Amino acid sequence: MQIGNKKINNISPVFIIAELSANHNGSLDVAIDTIRAAKRAGADCIKLQTYTADTITIDCDKEDFKIKDTIWEGKNLYQLYQDAYTPWEWHETLFKVAKEEGLECFSSPFDKTAVDLLENLDTPAYKIASFEITDIPLIEYVASKGKPVIISTGIATQEDIDLALDACNRMGNLQVALLKCTSSYPAPIEEANMVMVKDLAERYGCISGLSDHTIGNIVPIVATCFGAKIIEKHFILDRSIGGPDASFSMNELEFTDMVKAIREAEKAIGAVDYRLTEKQEKGKDFSRSLYVVKDIKAGEIITEENVRSIRPGFGMHPKFLKGLLGKRVILDLFAGDRLNINNFD
Repeated sequence: MQIGNKKINNISPVFIIAELSANHNGSLDVAIDTIRAAKRAGADCIKLQTYTADTITIDCDKEDFKIKDTIWEGKNLYQLYQDAYTPWEWHETLFKVAKEEGLECFSSPFDKTAVDLLENLDTPAYKIASFEITDIPLIEYVASKGKPVIISTGIATQEDIDLALDACNRMGNLQVALLKCTSSYPAPIEEANMVMVKDLAERYGCISGLSDHTIGNIVPIVATCFGAKIIEKHFILDRSIGGPDASFSMNELEFTDMVKAIREAEKAIGAVDYRLTEKQEKGKDFSRSLYVVKDIKAGEIITEENVRSIRPGFGMHPKFLKGLLGKRVILDLFAGDRLNINNFD
């Protein structure tokens, strides 16, 4: 999979996405400043959300449309999305700023008209949000554009994932990544279930990653250790500006710390390799080997009292000790001498 100039595969660095979402709080200037801050924080990409209240729901106060048991309780869906959406007329400017900053930029579309807008902006990829994984016609339309498709699985059953992947396959699009996601805002860390990152990759033979709503950077670090190659986190200039997503978004300092921790985790993971580095080879000087520990005269036999396996590691390998016991030495040996094959019959 390749998004813009960034390759994403099993050996590439983690692709780190800063999710702008509603964190512009209705200000284009704040949105632009947020993109620039994301670059400073070490993000590879800024991601938008492309919808209006009218393209994602209807203005209705019936019980079905009222939000319950979340941080947005008290609003209906239309009110939430009216507050949170990114004006479509901003998109061209935001894509341009991201390009100037050297960031990839793409979006989550929520209907076909949003896809058409993003195609006109030459988006390098698409994101399917967790709650849209069941919108098979939308996924088919997105996949038909031939761009990489990143799918969040926050509310997905295995059947939902299968249906979404089948939709991409029908359109001939195999550039698909799956993100483990917990669709709670914020998400409890005990529900993160990061072992799923590894399972998604193995079960579906695809790139896997994390779309994270927990507080802090522990879950992204654990995801990295389980093989995540894409990590998405909500990003905000300052939580004090407020907004629907502020409470579970990282500020610049927090995001910078997360990026640093992910990069250090990548270094720590390394690769399967039984060869020793130069420093490790040097460390063998401190391993065990066979040394004379009590003076031995020529003609005397080797015993456990005069030869032992001790540090350092310049003598014979300890595996030979059992076979050497009872052999006669052919010259005088002194405590501290290395034992070697020329010392005995």
